[in-house]
Amino acid sequence: MCRTMHCGSPSENETHSKLVRPLTQDSPSIDLFGLIIGSERTYLLVNRQPPRRSTMGAKVTAAEPFVRKPAAGSTLKVLGVTHIYKATGAETAGSFSLWEDVVPPGAGAPAHTHAHEDEAFYVLSGEIVIEFEGESAPHRIAAGGFFFGPRGRRHAYRNVSDRPARVLVLCAPSCGLDRMFAELDAAATAGMPEFGKLAAIAAKYGVTIEPPAA
Repeated sequence: MCRTMHCGSPSENETHSKLVRPLTQDSPSIDLFGLIIGSERTYLLVNRQPPRRSTMGAKVTAAEPFVRKPAAGSTLKVLGVTHIYKATGAETAGSFSLWEDVVPPGAGAPAHTHAHEDEAFYVLSGEIVIEFEGESAPHRIAAGGFFFGPRGRRHAYRNVSDRPARVLVLCAPSCGLDRMFAELDAAATAGMPEFGKLAAIAAKYGVTIEPPAA
């Protein structure tokens, strides 16, 4: 038999629990995993708190399985980098987003910090340079290399090679980056917008973009 253990303090357990009055008085009982075991009778340990509402009937939005074929997926152009989506937050019920970055030489993402999500980068081909908060020197990452960028830690990357790099990027949970990238894509239709506009769009989604070095 499986039973969820209550991990409160002793005083909490004494306050919220009591014995159901036995049918007969027997020898002293032993509390064993929430059951009171007597020599002849078994008594249940019951909770005096109001019963918790069952979630069995609650409607929970769940993601549906899907397949995305090679080269398929919605595409955005973000600061010169092509994003090919393999899974959006809308498709995973907000669990994560996954996309492939095609990064031309010299392009990448400026230094920025996420407030709500973590990012992970796996280099499929080419080479990128990663800079992140807490490290005095950048790291070169070639095909097969990986970088984890936790929320709250500034990071940036760029392609320093002479050919495009392909990077698989995961963000989790998916808290709005898909919408942020769509706004950045739309803002760049008439050319690269000024830094203030980029920073304002990113700030709406909990992302702080560092101003370029003077």
